[in-house]
Order: sequence, then C-alpha cells, then structure tokens
Amino acid sequence: MGTTMPAMPTAAERLPCIGVVLAGGQSTRMGRDKALLEWHGRPLLERQLDALRASGVDELRVSGDRPAYHGVVDMQPGLGPLGGLAGIAGAVADDADLLVIPVDMPLLGAALLRRLRTEQPQARGLRCVDHVLPTRLRVDAATRALLAALLHEREPRQRSLRALQQAMGCTEIALAADEIAQLADCNTEASWNEVNR
Repeated sequence: MGTTMPAMPTAAERLPCIGVVLAGGQSTRMGRDKALLEWHGRPLLERQLDALRASGVDELRVSGDRPAYHGVVDMQPGLGPLGGLAGIAGAVADDADLLVIPVDMPLLGAALLRRLRTEQPQARGLRCVDHVLPTRLRVDAATRALLAALLHEREPRQRSLRALQQAMGCTEIALAADEIAQLADCNTEASWNEVNR
C-alpha cells in the first residue's frame, strides 16, 4: 500500500518559496566557520542570503544555530543537511517550496537560483544534474513524514539529502557550462583559496 501524494497546486495557487541557507555544519575540513569567511568584505552567509533574495524568494531562513541571523537549530544535531532541513520544515507552519543552498558555494548566481525556483513548478523536488545542492523541495505533510522517517534510519546513507531527494522523486535540470562553474563548493582552505582568487 503506497502513500498518496497530495494534489499539486495550480499556477494560481503557487506555494510560497522560502530561501534556505544551510549553515549549521561544523566546518571541520575548513578548520574555521565557513559561514563567517569574508567574501568581498562581508560574511559569506550574507552573500548567500543576498543571492537567494535576488532570485525572488518570498522569505529567507538560515539553518543552523546562528542567533544573529535568527537561525533555525537542527531538529537533531549532527545529522548534516537532513537535520537542518527537518528543523526548517518544523519551523514552517504551512506548505511551501524551499530553495536550499549551502553556505559554501559562493559563486551561485541569482539567475541559476531563479531557474531552480521557477522551472517545473509541479515537481516535488528539483536539482541540478549530478548535484544534490542547490535544490528546491516541496515541504508538506508527506515531506515532513518522510524527513521524520529518514532521521531514524540506522544506515547513514539513508539519513542524507540524497536519500530524501530520491524518495521524493526529485527531477533534474541540465546546466550550461557557466552554470556548472557556479557549483564549486569550498569545503577546504585550498578550495576556498581557489574560488576566492
């Protein structure tokens, strides 16, 4: 017996889109807090919020224990992006689409994020080919139940954003070369220096 997915909203019933920056990680490979790295004179986290704002989202949220940014603490600490998304889903009362980006992708542009926000509006999830992030995810009762189930999985690979996207039937969009270049992430000092030249 399968789970029945809720009816998709029509164009006239477009769900609000909430931009989310995942900024709750430990930054262990970087050795310092990635969210506070300086990008052109400002914290990287603020740069990411600006990119989401420019993409046309209706609201902004920060995932992570960041009081200065009204951050939403992970529902279960130590579970990576999935724990962060569960916290955000718990803090969002109504159904919504989440446009989710990591704090450590400083080259993301508003045009690419706008594509993710607007293309294939009926899709429950949308991501770029071969990349888990950035992503757009529909948050509703079915997604909340799925998040709760995945957080209790014993196998670490099942407690992942990739597992959530797979279970939601996430659709992929192909990217042009200049868009692929925007997906460079900065997990280490070397990768940060390469992107920040």
